Amino acid sequence: MARDLSNWIESYQDYSQFSEAPDSFHFWTSVAAIAGALRRHVWIDMGYFQWTPNFYIVFVAPPGIVSKSTTANIGMNLLREVPGIHFGPDAVTWQSLIQSLGSSGEAFEYQNQMHTMSSITIVSSEFGTFLNPNDREMVDVLVSLWDGQIGVWEKRTKTQGDDAITNPWINLIACTTPAWIQGNFPEYMIGGGFTSRTIFVYAEEKRRLEAYPKDKLPKDHLLKRAGLIHDLEHIATTLIGEYKLSKAATAWGVDWYEKLYERNKDDLTSDRFAGYIARKQTHLHKVAMVLCAAERDTMVLEPGDLMAAEGHLLASEDAQDRVFSRIVAPEARPSNALLDVVRRARRIEKSALYTKLFTQMTAEQFKTAIDSCIQANLAKVINNDGKIYVVYTGKETAPQKNLDADTG
Repeated sequence: MARDLSNWIESYQDYSQFSEAPDSFHFWTSVAAIAGALRRHVWIDMGYFQWTPNFYIVFVAPPGIVSKSTTANIGMNLLREVPGIHFGPDAVTWQSLIQSLGSSGEAFEYQNQMHTMSSITIVSSEFGTFLNPNDREMVDVLVSLWDGQIGVWEKRTKTQGDDAITNPWINLIACTTPAWIQGNFPEYMIGGGFTSRTIFVYAEEKRRLEAYPKDKLPKDHLLKRAGLIHDLEHIATTLIGEYKLSKAATAWGVDWYEKLYERNKDDLTSDRFAGYIARKQTHLHKVAMVLCAAERDTMVLEPGDLMAAEGHLLASEDAQDRVFSRIVAPEARPSNALLDVVRRARRIEKSALYTKLFTQMTAEQFKTAIDSCIQANLAKVINNDGKIYVVYTGKETAPQKNLDADTG
């Protein structure tokens, strides 16, 4: 089976161009789709452990702004057409998740040996129905499964005995809102096991307005769809075995890894960022495998694959900081709510600002929130012809932007 497309991700971006969702949502949907086709068929051998191309991707956007689940399903519906791909339920307990993994067990041949795997992709249109962040057992299971290590994975319970899965692998794409993140993610989870393993993709604006996207679809739309499905099937059946790094890619990776830790010494002691820094090398190589698989069958990563992966991760880190800013202590929520309004308006009369927020905070909290944003260099107050305005300064920092690594 030969490929129809020169680059699956670029072709997918063209196929989905009349969707209103931003480019970042479509890029990470394409990553999840290719990862779902690759499954545990491929890996990077690190001697003591393996890296496999599975992801936890969570779309975060206000309701009605971006069709999050619709966007994810554009790509996932292509993957559903590929024979042999197992999908898990979108609303689960950790027990049913393990049962789903157990029923997906299969074997494949590589270098005259049979290898087993239990691989599923999950599409959750409402992240809150999939994950209860306060369910420590569920969170711990997801943390353990993301690592995708080889061998038998066991979960022991008092009432149900042992659950044993051989070479488990889970790929997740989910959707939620900033309000759900703020109301349900406890602060201790920032930078912890689960969030440091997750790519949060944030948007608060449509990239375009399309009242009737069907009217814009080209005549060859279904032909493009068929080509995308064909190449996903090619990826699923052809790419099997170990991804290796070329000498040049290895040299680039060593230099990048050393600079990562040198640049981020201060953040290594931060609960907020240390976990992500420790896993960024893993994220980088997971994405690089997908980018390589998108365009060629040669299972050798080149510097360009790693550099492109780094670029996509840097872009996602800006968005992730916006998501993490939602997970704040209760006393900081008025400031967070006020900043959201000011950021969107760029400049707003102070009285109009309070009109938008008075149901969320008292007058004293409003004053304190403005003072906090000013102290953080995120806003300023100006007097223009006797009217008082609050102005967004655009000086927000993205602490993770230079978090250029996982030790395993």
